[in-house]
Amino acid sequence: MTLGAERGQRTGRVARWRSPLFTPANRPDLIAKQARFGADLVIVDLEDGTPLGAKADGRAGATAAIPKLRAEYAGAVVLRVNGVTDAANFGPDLDCAAGVGADGVVVPKIESVDDVDRLADALRSRGLGDVAVVYGLESVAGVHRAADVLTHAAGTARVDAAYFGAEDFIADLGGRRTRSNAEVLYARSQVAIACRLAGVVALDQVTTAISDRDRFLEEAAQARDLGYGGKMCIHPGQVALAHEAFTPSPEEYDRARRLVEAYEQAQREGRGTLNFEGGMVDIPLVLQARRVLAAGG
Repeated sequence: MTLGAERGQRTGRVARWRSPLFTPANRPDLIAKQARFGADLVIVDLEDGTPLGAKADGRAGATAAIPKLRAEYAGAVVLRVNGVTDAANFGPDLDCAAGVGADGVVVPKIESVDDVDRLADALRSRGLGDVAVVYGLESVAGVHRAADVLTHAAGTARVDAAYFGAEDFIADLGGRRTRSNAEVLYARSQVAIACRLAGVVALDQVTTAISDRDRFLEEAAQARDLGYGGKMCIHPGQVALAHEAFTPSPEEYDRARRLVEAYEQAQREGRGTLNFEGGMVDIPLVLQARRVLAAGG
């Protein structure tokens, strides 16, 4: 059995995670339009998407617009709050999430188990203990401690997904971003592995080139190869691309179905492995095929 194969992935109030779509909290006119884009979930952003001097306006905008969005949108609506070290905004942002009945919260720049514990206490004190929680792993410290942070959260608090923030990570590291993503491969892989250990969904970095369809699909394919289950979207045009990338094609789904059926038949005949379409198949490949079937269902 492959590492972590016995672990389920908890989804909280979120049905699917392929295409989390950000929208700024201080733009209630934009929040109300998000239903038309078909994202798996909408993230109303009180952090980077809202200017520093407009955080209170962002909370007011979210409070006014989220009920209108919910009238047309069946997916999950979550708030990205400011980080646990932002004393001026973290608490008020969580109060806003509780007030609007958010389906979840996205918490950026988690760096330690102490951050996890502070977040858990703050959520419980506001009656938010059962909402979906997404951690942002986007600093050098956060990525370095990713496995400890997520396994601690899975065991003592709550975590449903985590995202890798490449732009913040490289800024913190002092490196340079490239199209190849070679400079973040190690960190990106660390986050994916940590998510698997904790049994939570891994969400890939944003693609800042919002008009570059090929780049988004290229990065999404890399992410899926690494074990990510979705990709953060910062433009409505990226939603359909995320669905394309993280939903098995009909051909991929059909091959997985045939492989599983052939393996199960071999098991009934007392054979542990089989030759399937020119390749040797055993349990790890069957597990991969079953994940394809689950993702396409």
